Amino acid sequence: MGTTSGAGIVGAAAIGPCAAIPADQMAFIRQILDRVGDKWSLLLIAVLESGPLRYTDLQRQVPGISQRMLSLTLRQLQQDGLITRTAYAEVPPRVEYTLTPLGRSLHGIVTTLIGWAADHHDEIRANRDRAATLGS
Repeated sequence: MGTTSGAGIVGAAAIGPCAAIPADQMAFIRQILDRVGDKWSLLLIAVLESGPLRYTDLQRQVPGISQRMLSLTLRQLQQDGLITRTAYAEVPPRVEYTLTPLGRSLHGIVTTLIGWAADHHDEIRANRDRAATLGS
C-alpha cells in the first residue's frame, strides 16, 4: 500500500509493479484498467481485429451484449482512442467501427487473456463449485 501524507493523499507504492507508477497517475491508471479490462471491451477489441465492422456485425459476434451496453462500450472505447467510428453519408446510413493503432497495440494482450480464460474455464468452474459446496 502507499503512504499517506498529512493531506490524506496516498503516495506511490514502495515495491512491486505499482512502484513504477507515479502517485499522481495512479487513479487514472486504475480508470484505464477498468475500461480495457471489462468483459465487453475485451471482446469488442478482439473481434475488431478482423477489420471494420458495423454495429449489427458486432452485436452478432459478441453474444449476450445488449444494445445499450454495446453502444456505451463503443462510445467509451472511441473516447479513449482505441477505436474509430466512421459514418458514411449513404441511404441507408452506414457506420463502421475499427481499431486505431492504439487499439491494435492492445489486441495481442486481449486475445491472450481471452485464450487463458477459455483454457482454464473447466478448472475455474470446478474451483468455484468446490468453494460453493464448502460455503454451504
